[in-house]
Amino acid sequence: MHTGPLGVNTLVVALNERYAFVVDPAACDFCGDTHAVTRVLSSLGLDCVACVLTHGHFDHVAGLSHLKKCFANMCIAIHENDSMYLGQDSSAQKQSLTYIGFADFYEAVKDLPAADCYLKADKTLSDCLSKECIAPVKNELAKWTVLHTPGHTQGSVCLYNKADRLLISGDTVFYGSWGRTDLPGGNEAQIQKSLRRIYHDVESETRVYPGHDECGFVLAQNV
Repeated sequence: MHTGPLGVNTLVVALNERYAFVVDPAACDFCGDTHAVTRVLSSLGLDCVACVLTHGHFDHVAGLSHLKKCFANMCIAIHENDSMYLGQDSSAQKQSLTYIGFADFYEAVKDLPAADCYLKADKTLSDCLSKECIAPVKNELAKWTVLHTPGHTQGSVCLYNKADRLLISGDTVFYGSWGRTDLPGGNEAQIQKSLRRIYHDVESETRVYPGHDECGFVLAQNV
């Protein structure tokens, strides 16, 4: 589903008939779509065990507060290098928003919940997430590996499910393109290295679900 001010592809990843994790929730009061993610979860009869963030930019995290209120035991996970985008009065969010002339949105992201755990390079979600939250779905989460892909931000990650040939790429890989690197913390040389790593390590014919725009395209089409 598209949520938030820039139409983020927020993903609800079902792990079994009862539980799911959510990637990049952006639905918020500012945009009038606060209940978009929780409505989908409710319609599917799913509880959210974790919120996994591909990076910390405002347009990917604005829905955290509402999701945490609805699922108090849900754990929030982000790479440590982007952890400064979460928590109270985040100067990193203010810096990015001021840079693009969207400072009015700061009210929506200035008091976000802090991370409960960190995503670590080449570890599975089962390894990274809070054990008490994921006990019922530990095996399913073990299918998802964290790829640290800095460049768009220093803590950008992709989530790779090799068995099912799925890649959740955040703002690192788009259809026919890649993420911008001109915002604070971005680095073009780094993202090019991250892209080379993805095309080397990720199986061809893997379906890619990026943070914006077209979803479900086959990776080989993007080479």
